[in-house]
Amino acid sequence: MSCFGRGLRRTAPARGSSRNELVTPSTASLSRVNGWACPPHSFQLVGWTIYSYMAVVGFGIYIPLLPSPWSHMAYSLTGIAFIVHLVTHLAAVSIDPAEAGVRAKKSYSNPLPVFDKKKQPHVIHNLHCYLCKINVDPKVKHCGVCNKCIEDFDHHCKWLNNCVGGQNYWYFFVTVLSATLGVLVLLMVILFIFIQHYMDPGSLRTAQQFTSVLSNGTWLVFLPLAPLETSSGSLLAVAFLTVMLATGSLLLLVHLLGFHIYLLLNKMSTYDYIITRRRGQASQQDIEMGFPQSSDSNGNAGQNHQQMEPPIDCDALLSDSVSCKNQETGTISSRLSGSFCTELDNFTKSSEKGNGFYYGTELPTQIIPGEVVMDDPLGWRLGGGAEGPRAAQCEGVPCTDRAHQ
Repeated sequence: MSCFGRGLRRTAPARGSSRNELVTPSTASLSRVNGWACPPHSFQLVGWTIYSYMAVVGFGIYIPLLPSPWSHMAYSLTGIAFIVHLVTHLAAVSIDPAEAGVRAKKSYSNPLPVFDKKKQPHVIHNLHCYLCKINVDPKVKHCGVCNKCIEDFDHHCKWLNNCVGGQNYWYFFVTVLSATLGVLVLLMVILFIFIQHYMDPGSLRTAQQFTSVLSNGTWLVFLPLAPLETSSGSLLAVAFLTVMLATGSLLLLVHLLGFHIYLLLNKMSTYDYIITRRRGQASQQDIEMGFPQSSDSNGNAGQNHQQMEPPIDCDALLSDSVSCKNQETGTISSRLSGSFCTELDNFTKSSEKGNGFYYGTELPTQIIPGEVVMDDPLGWRLGGGAEGPRAAQCEGVPCTDRAHQ
């Protein structure tokens, strides 16, 4: 929780005063162009394997056994779903979702330093990415896996091995939708054949190639191009395994599709949903532990959770608490994260020296490469003059209120 009344989209460096101290100089990584960049993710390989298996089993074994005209309908519906899925899947994987400034640089052949999350949870500060060296929009996020800024970032998809953003989101959505419909139709076809095999097996042996088969326990697969004989037990065993696999895949796909429909209806991204949920969980934990929630003059509780974005990569919360009195926002009380405690310690050290207040550590001795030097970019003023921020009291810890713009 913050008692400063100033909302920042990203945290500033808690330690270190230069870009080199925010990254690990000894490591460097090439930015991923798209989902075909090596190494492939294991989920990506599993997804393509399941798709290939479903296509072979569906079009090669079970759909040809359906009587006419059901076989034609199954070929049409399943074929359209599988073709649409293939095209949109390839597009979602192949498209570069990077921010326009990153794509314009075309610097994928030059390695970028790897951001060290142990030193700071975010690399973007004041709408400027210090790794990509570009100014970004509020919806742009730097993906640690792809090592580049993503336009309208939604999430990093392991199944695509690529980030999902504004450039390829709808391809991703149609990929999930077509996969859901294709697996659903194929599951219905296999269940129908499984039931008909016991109730009326003759209805499944209408193909001309079955006229040369004498035994009812012998079945043909890969009709009509390359008919192969197989036993009834093998046919049912493959059907059972396929039903189990299709059912599990369908449950996952329906859950994912429903989730993204919910996000579209609420005009949210996956990233926004995670941030909102974590803020709600933090507020609920504060209430359960008996910490009063902050409120403004209109009685809006929990405003500080909305103002300051919590670090996504840091889930650990400390049990320490702080209570701040402020002329505008009233009493603020909550647990503190480690980085925020560091900030309060730095403010305490600065106040003891009598040199005013600084955000982060002491005055920087280096200038971050590519950084635009501004006069008091974070709203702090040196000294205690009329233009400086007004003082507040935080149980013995000096802190400041937001200066009037």
